[in-house]
Amino acid sequence: MTDVSINGFKAGSNLERVLAAGHFAVTGELGPPKSHDADVIREKVGLLKGCVDGANITDNQTAIVRMSSIAAGTILVQEGLEPIIQMTCRDRNRLAIQSDLLGAAALGIKNLLCLSGDHQSFGNHPTAKNVHDIDSMQLVRMVKDLRDASKFQCGEEIKGGGPRFFIGAASNPFGDPFEWRPYRLAKKVAAGADFIQTQLIYDIPRFKEFMKKVVDMGLHEKVAILAGVGPLKSSGMAKYMRDKVPGMIVADEYVDRMAAAIKGIDKEDKAARQDAWRTEGIKICIEQIQQLREVEGVAGVHVMAIEWEAATRPIVEGAGLLPRPVLNSEAAPS
Repeated sequence: MTDVSINGFKAGSNLERVLAAGHFAVTGELGPPKSHDADVIREKVGLLKGCVDGANITDNQTAIVRMSSIAAGTILVQEGLEPIIQMTCRDRNRLAIQSDLLGAAALGIKNLLCLSGDHQSFGNHPTAKNVHDIDSMQLVRMVKDLRDASKFQCGEEIKGGGPRFFIGAASNPFGDPFEWRPYRLAKKVAAGADFIQTQLIYDIPRFKEFMKKVVDMGLHEKVAILAGVGPLKSSGMAKYMRDKVPGMIVADEYVDRMAAAIKGIDKEDKAARQDAWRTEGIKICIEQIQQLREVEGVAGVHVMAIEWEAATRPIVEGAGLLPRPVLNSEAAPS
């Protein structure tokens, strides 16, 4: 079978159609609750609907138990917001992954982001056993074979055809060794990734250096790269990410700007300090998007307003990315 089967598309998702039409794509992030309360999902849909082309549904993010990404994604389908479900290798072996993907496809989910998953020691069940039967690279390849060859990972044929997913993967442009990051991205492209969402970017010059190599290798012509951005919530968050988070580079400029945002505000006025921080965080994020739109090879942005979905709309609007394109689902790619 070929890679194309649905009116010229691999999966026919809204995100795929937006990218195929040459629009600068915008995806967001929706964190499921630590409960079975479906109304939490519906409220967050209201914050994101109309300002993103698809919303990532995290899969037990930071190894904390939350509502299933597939169940939450199904609610998004019902509410008219396209989900991008995350699937980690941490919690499932290849049987469970393939079973869940068949179920997700049956429920109308068309986008998938393949991840290794945060280590369980970071979460609320630190003594839980991880699985890692396969890694994220193998997961990408397995999903591609499900879709394009209609075969399970064992080689058995899927009668009636395989599930159609627009396949995503993650990339950290800042990990060590830095010079090898484009080559790791190339492996994910070779495995079958259709789109890439990067780690949060707080060092644009460094990211531009990464993207120059990516463009020189021609990878941007084979995969849609969505640059990861996210609003800082406080100067403490900025400092922590700069000093404590492995694989993250946060420019001192942003740390200084977040600290200066509360200059002159009484330390006891916590609400005013928070408002000032968040206003500056959104402003920085808008500026970053405007700069990233000028970087060759960047096809869109992934806005990670983690547990702050309300920030997504003002960021996207402030960056001049509204309204989002509304495309004919029957149209073939240009």
